[in-house]
Amino acid sequence: MSAPNDPHRPFVEARDIWRTLPLGDKVIEILRGISLSVAAGEAVALTGPSGSGKSTLLGIIAGLDSPSSGQILIDGTDITQMGEGQLARLRNQKVGVVFQSFNLIPTLTALENVALPLYVHRERRHATQRARELLARVGLSDRSDHRPNQLSGGQQQRVAIARALATAPALVVADEPTGNLDSHSSAQILDLFDRLRHDLALTLIVATHDPRVAARADRVHQLVDGRFVAAGGSV
Repeated sequence: MSAPNDPHRPFVEARDIWRTLPLGDKVIEILRGISLSVAAGEAVALTGPSGSGKSTLLGIIAGLDSPSSGQILIDGTDITQMGEGQLARLRNQKVGVVFQSFNLIPTLTALENVALPLYVHRERRHATQRARELLARVGLSDRSDHRPNQLSGGQQQRVAIARALATAPALVVADEPTGNLDSHSSAQILDLFDRLRHDLALTLIVATHDPRVAARADRVHQLVDGRFVAAGGSV
């Protein structure tokens, strides 16, 4: 086992992850023995057909779902034994999540959506200032007072990315972040992720069908029927 301050310890480690669901008198195997190590600052893409388990694996890594067996370690801490309160604190402090459908609150402005995670964080006094800084970083300073229905899909995804970064997490997981976007907006989001990785030293795990997204990753892993069937090196 790695020492607590071992610089070679993976920042994210999945150990023999299984996820099953009962269906009548049968058991459906969604993930079947997945193991994965991701170093700090690395970008990893998960590819594969719909139903292959990509989103389920991302949800388990982010602490949004629990495996049936196996372990997830984030920065050396096993999160699979945590209660919901502990998981909520972990997500608020170390993990940012970006969804395909943006998941913005429609009644809140862009600024309010980005600031929202900070209201349960120790920096809530500076929430508005932090949100303005992040909107500037994603190129939306002039849209801070707009609500989601007043923004394009690409702009909504940039707000969602800014919100994921609000508490300065070291890890961002993104589920099909370009899935609802046109090619121009997708390219802008990919450029933004590249810039943020460089500027903030983010660790990034992305589930995607888009070969352009996978091409930006340091490694690509393909899932089929809940198993890794291929892993690539640098792309």
